[in-house]
Amino acid sequence: MSGGLFALLDDVAALARLAAASVDDVGAAAGRASAKAAGVVVDDTAVTPQYVAGVAARRELPIIKKIAVGSLRNKILFILPAALILSQFLPWALTPLLMLGGTYLCYEGAEKVWERLFHAPAGHHDQDAETVQEQFGPEHEGPMVAGAIRTDFILSAEIMVIALNEVADEPFVSRAVILLVVAIAITILVYGVVALIVKMDDVGLHLTQRASAAARRVGHALVNAMPRLLAVISVVGTAAMLWVGGHILLVGVDDLGWHWPYDVVHHWEERVEHAVAGVGSALAWCVNTAVSLLIGVVWGAIVVAVMHVLPWPKKVAAAH
Repeated sequence: MSGGLFALLDDVAALARLAAASVDDVGAAAGRASAKAAGVVVDDTAVTPQYVAGVAARRELPIIKKIAVGSLRNKILFILPAALILSQFLPWALTPLLMLGGTYLCYEGAEKVWERLFHAPAGHHDQDAETVQEQFGPEHEGPMVAGAIRTDFILSAEIMVIALNEVADEPFVSRAVILLVVAIAITILVYGVVALIVKMDDVGLHLTQRASAAARRVGHALVNAMPRLLAVISVVGTAAMLWVGGHILLVGVDDLGWHWPYDVVHHWEERVEHAVAGVGSALAWCVNTAVSLLIGVVWGAIVVAVMHVLPWPKKVAAAH
């Protein structure tokens, strides 16, 4: 009897170890997939605070919560099933779709650079922010949240497709679980950070009214840091979009059979890695990142030129 009990306990322990290993595998895969989507995540984090500009302080967090719930619904109910069906029945379409998303990232990043350098008309994110500032009453919250969720759908789709590409070789159930983890984790991360950013100035203002001189100094520092923080996030987000978009295109053309661009970059990485002892791997990563960023800038500039500089888009827009 005791032998049977010990055997049962051994089986339970083995199952527990197997389950723990599976959880570790899912966590590691979700981490890798999330890291690859870093550029879009930073962009999403940089864009979302604009939607609550001009909104009463007491309504900021409820609005962010509504947008977060809508974002999670986008990912779980619409994007996740579509991504799983695509990976199961049309896996060959994943690379072109990913490259399309990479092109969109390059375009978004290059458009931000174009606006900053040449003071071109504001992009869609800035237009959305201006609209929010003009329409900040309670009656406008519904349309504003709906618009934010629609914009988030595009960014969420990019995040999920990038994540899917990292786990495309996993079994179907594992893919579903990993993407579900990514969807929940990314949403919590993005909108948690957004909530902290949005309320930073309120916390600072509260501290400036405290009796303690140290608290007042911290409060003024937080209030003054808010514009700088948003500016840094915007710059980092732009660079991340160009880098991630360029890397997606570099790897994508290799997967489609055009190998020489990736082979050249890989050769440069190997030379740097072996030439510099100790930090060779880090410098090799920098080489890949720099080339990916350059590709993103060049390809994004081409798309921006097609969309905004060449005369035919204006004629098409006028015709409509």
